[in-house]
Amino acid sequence: MTQQPLAGLVVLDLTQIFNGPYATFLLAAAGATVIKIEPPEGEHLRKRTVNKASQLPYAMLNAGKHSLRLNLKTTQGKQILLDLAKKADVLVENFAAGVMDKLGIGKAAMAAVNPQLIFASSSGYGEQGPYRDYPAMDLTMQAMCGIINATGFADGDPVKAGPAVCDFLSGIHLYAAIATAIAGRERTGQSMPVEVSMMEASYFALSSNLGMVFTGEPNIPSRTGNRHGALIVCPYNVYPAADGHVAIIVNHDKHWQSLVDAFDSPHLAKDPRYANNASRVKNMEEVDNIVSNWTKPLNRSAIFNLLISKQVPCSPVRDLNEVMNDEHLHARGSLQWVDHPDYGRMPAAASPLRFNGQASLPSRFSVPLGADSKDILKQFLNMSDEQIQPLEKNGVI
Repeated sequence: MTQQPLAGLVVLDLTQIFNGPYATFLLAAAGATVIKIEPPEGEHLRKRTVNKASQLPYAMLNAGKHSLRLNLKTTQGKQILLDLAKKADVLVENFAAGVMDKLGIGKAAMAAVNPQLIFASSSGYGEQGPYRDYPAMDLTMQAMCGIINATGFADGDPVKAGPAVCDFLSGIHLYAAIATAIAGRERTGQSMPVEVSMMEASYFALSSNLGMVFTGEPNIPSRTGNRHGALIVCPYNVYPAADGHVAIIVNHDKHWQSLVDAFDSPHLAKDPRYANNASRVKNMEEVDNIVSNWTKPLNRSAIFNLLISKQVPCSPVRDLNEVMNDEHLHARGSLQWVDHPDYGRMPAAASPLRFNGQASLPSRFSVPLGADSKDILKQFLNMSDEQIQPLEKNGVI
């Protein structure tokens, strides 16, 4: 296998929970040496491990990283971070805006010791603006940027999206910003700080819903259930099956022809009420009833196999146990069952980014807090055991 594209890159990871740790997970999976720096009690996600359900997220997002326990509220802890920054390529943090500056280890302090260091930040609302100091977590961000109000059915209450969409959208953008800055530094020889706001990273995901609002039409529903966010594609819904549900989308009229062929009603392709997408949108209730009446007595697998054979986009609505054991993901190496030394048997997830066609499984399991502290100080700062012992004794590391 060829060398990973980011091999040799050193990343200082001060992030916590989801968005920052996912960005640094992607960096580690691409070959970077990621040093996760945590406070004496561990970062928040590690501290959440109150039961088995809370162990998998930490193990997933922090695989492939090295752990340094470091108290940044001490003078010696700050100095160790600054010394490490001299040897690093990237520093990533997702504290609230201004926290790093208050600690005396913000962008200016880092640039003073290493002008080539890429200082990458992510926060809820960004470093400037009226909302700068608002605390932000995925739930509140979903509410603030309109995702909750756009989720659910028109006659029901707003509902949050099941996954932590804002956290991971911003984590992906943070990785992209870091990768872009690395490429820029290679081309120009100059480094630059990068910043990603959770709110701004989430906005584009609402493009269909925003398009409907943009029309200015009255009585627009905030929530469209499982239908298209702007109600401009039909059929586009989740339909009942004998053993659950299936999702079906007809993206163009050829899909509609194939769909009605599947339930032996080819005349519907020529019916002026349904012949094209615009007419189907006008008769959305009728179309959904037609499709539902066909799917309802059939099993998910029968519907799926038939429609896939006709190239109609569809999928069974699967539970998470089905997804975790998905044959496709395991065949591609994206998921692999492993025996974690601390958490037991669990599925290890590879980075979705493939280099040279290879799935990038983490190079190592997530490790206990501070497991690599001594090795990191010895390797990067040439510290001796005699120098390290007082740091341990005084709670610096």
